[in-house]
Amino acid sequence: MSLSERREDQVRQLLAGPLPAVPPGLAAAAAARGERRLRRQRALRRVMWLLLCLAVVAFTVWASVEQPWVRPPAETTPPLQGW
Repeated sequence: MSLSERREDQVRQLLAGPLPAVPPGLAAAAAARGERRLRRQRALRRVMWLLLCLAVVAFTVWASVEQPWVRPPAETTPPLQGW
């Protein structure tokens, strides 16, 4: 008998035997954990959206004050001609 056949026999014996008893509060505990996880995910998603909105506002304020699209003034003056 090979290893895989032995494992299959063990699984068949487990499935054919009596089912183990489930603790009485298992479903309620699993539901409570699931609700906590969903609440945490929802809160994290809201915080991420808030941070994204703040970053957009900060970038907009910076761009309106700094105006990076405008060419900076020349640091040297052109030579005088015609004098």
